[in-house]
This record gives sequence, structure tokens and C-alpha cells, in this order.
Amino acid sequence: MNPNKFQLLGILVLLATSPLANAQRNGFEQPPIDYLNAPVHDPVAKLAAKIESGEAKLDYDDTFGYLKSVLKELDVPVSSQMLVFSKTSLQLHRISPRLPRALYFNDDVYVGFCQRGDVLEFASTDPKQGATFYTLKQSEEGAPQFVRDRGGCLTCHASNRTQNVPGYLVRSVFADGAGRPKLGSGTFTTDHTSKFHDRWGGWYVTGKHGSMRHMGNQICIDDEYKFDRDIGANKVDLSEHFRAESYLSPHSDIVALMVLEHQTQMHNAIAAANYETRQALHQSYQMNKLLDREPDHVSESAQRRITAAADNVLEYLLMSNEFQLTDAVTGSSGFAEEFRSRGKEDTQGRSLRDFDLETRLFRYPCSFLIHSAAFDALPPLMSDQIMTRLAAILAGDDDDEAFEHLTAEMRSEIRDVLLATKPEFKKYHLAATR
Repeated sequence: MNPNKFQLLGILVLLATSPLANAQRNGFEQPPIDYLNAPVHDPVAKLAAKIESGEAKLDYDDTFGYLKSVLKELDVPVSSQMLVFSKTSLQLHRISPRLPRALYFNDDVYVGFCQRGDVLEFASTDPKQGATFYTLKQSEEGAPQFVRDRGGCLTCHASNRTQNVPGYLVRSVFADGAGRPKLGSGTFTTDHTSKFHDRWGGWYVTGKHGSMRHMGNQICIDDEYKFDRDIGANKVDLSEHFRAESYLSPHSDIVALMVLEHQTQMHNAIAAANYETRQALHQSYQMNKLLDREPDHVSESAQRRITAAADNVLEYLLMSNEFQLTDAVTGSSGFAEEFRSRGKEDTQGRSLRDFDLETRLFRYPCSFLIHSAAFDALPPLMSDQIMTRLAAILAGDDDDEAFEHLTAEMRSEIRDVLLATKPEFKKYHLAATR
């Protein structure tokens, strides 16, 4: 082996073992990820291509700009509307408790709208590259054009809050009367594991949740970072806070918020697994050239990285450590019904989109995003590892305490739904039950 190879080998070993390497391993702006330059095929990119070719057209509205039209083209339901009044996003000068920002979402795309905003904001999931960010100018002048962010959004949307990949997050903050977060009090990044008590600070929330309390629908008026959570509880009417007629819906649905919290971090886990697999294999193959090994040999260190990322996906997928509800939750906008109607069903009419909302979010604790394009686009080595272990867990052959919340009945129900709705699961199930 020549001296140059020894020198490069030393660098690669250092990268794999030093603290600095962990940051460099997440260097998604470099090959093999090449986040800013690789082609994307997310829903917004596809819509932009249709508009450019004349296949689709956006209509402008004097009140909402392109919002109504773009929601229709992207198949994003109005019932998903959620309202956030904390100044924690791009157009913070347009946001306040009297002028909350509206968010809408489906399985793959998120749309942000501000009253009198300069742009509509988009976060769209590419199956391979993960979260991709765009803006659309709210003006009739010229043809509508989606502009992809070139890294500015990553200041907030690529950190440990997003699992160290370009991703999504829901933040709960202590907001003052202007919507400014009192950062000295700390903030919460929320998902399905978060305590109800810590959710939705800086957000409006409509719907019923009984005796449980959250941080929504109120502001901090002193320096103690305290407020009476009873004041914002169980609200179905927000008209005292802002002009509801200025939005597509008067709701900020609690069930939509709960789904959003789970979905955002589930997307991040999938993207992190995708990135980690590609990066681990890329480095392993480089090492193969240096060590004159077979080109497709996967090193033990790469295998360990892939296994750790797969385990993380499985824990999110099967709702490990989910906060247990102590009272029933009911939405206000019809979101729950519309969300459920989009599900794939087995012969008994069961779907991974069926809600529980009495003790947990979903009746069958397995994320509906197992049916997403992002999950299907996972590298084969990662997908195989996830599906193999998933089948073993559902067969009762994996006693990891991370999944002890799954009763035998739950495992059987989830297995049956997957067998009916995800054909590729069958071979893993058969292998696990031989």
C-alpha cells in the first residue's frame, strides 16, 4: 500500500472515531448526500414542474393569495389548519397573538401562511433527500414561482432538534404578549412522547381534552414564565383572540397538532436512517479500496451505524415511550375524520390511521408513515433490517423493553393490517414465523 493510502486511511479512521467525526458524518452538504445540489422529487418540486409545463395553474385570491389554490393542488386539507402565534419562523414580523401564522399539512408537505405575508412557506418531503424548503411570492405580478431555500432554513431545521438532518420540528415556548418567545425559560421540542403539560406554548388549540392541561391559548405576562393552564383548556372558539374570518378555518385542531408532532419526528427518523446508511456505506466502500477488500464489503462499523439508525426508526414507528393520555381528546375541525379517510384498510376495515384518543394517539401503535414514499425509498440494507426486526417484534420474538407497551393483541392487529396493506411485509412475516 502506498504512503498516500496510509495517510488517507488514517484520516478516515479518525473521522470514524473522534468527536469531530460525528459532526462530519452529518455533513449532508457533501457526497454522498449532496443536499443542496442533488435533484429532488418532492410534492412541491413536482407541482412547480407542472406549472412550468402548463399542466397545472395556480389562481390568485385577493385575501389569501395563492393559498387556496396551492392547498388544492397539493391535496392538503383545510381541516389540518393549526395556528401558531409565537415569533419562531421566517416571517416573524408578520406573526403575533392577533395575527397567528396558519399551518396546513398532509403526509408529505407543510404549508405556512401569514396575514399580509410576503410569501407562502413550504416544507416538502423528498423520498430520498428528506425535508426540502421553498417559498412562493404572494403577488399577482409575474408567473408564480417556487424558490428553493439554499441553506438559510437549515439554521433551525438541521440540528439535534431534527435528529441532525434537514427536517421538521414542533416547538413549545413561553411567549409574551407580542408572541416573542422568552427563551430564558427554555423551550420544548415536542413529539408523541412529550408530556401533555409541555405542549403547544405559543400555539392556539381547539378541541376537548378533559382534565389534561397544555400550554396553548395563552401568553406569559410576567417574568416568572408562569401562566394558569386552566385558562387555555378545552377551547373550541378562538374569536376572542383574533379575527377568525381572516383564516380559511376558525380552528387550530388538537388532533391535527398531535398528528403533526408524531409525523414530524417520524419523518426525521426516516431521513436520518436514509442519510446514515448512505454515508456509512460511502465511507465503508472508500475503506474497501484502501484495504483491497471486495468492493461491496460492509464494515462492522458501518453495520453498527445502520443498526442504530434502524433501531431509532423502529422506536418511532412503534410509538415507544408514547405519553399516555389520562382523558379523552376530541378535535374540532373534522380533521380526524378526513385523516382517517385517507388510510389503507384491511378486510376488517382496520387502518393504521384509526385513532384511539383515550389512552394514546392511534388505536394500532404503528406509524402510518410506513406507507410513505420516504419509507419506501430507504436504502435496501436499511429497509431490510427494519422490516426483519419489525416482523420479529410483531411475532413476539423480540423482548426489547422499548416495545413492551405492545400487547400480544396489538402486535397481532398491527401484523394483520400490514399483511393486508403493505405487500412486501409478507416475506418478512413468513421468515419470522417459520
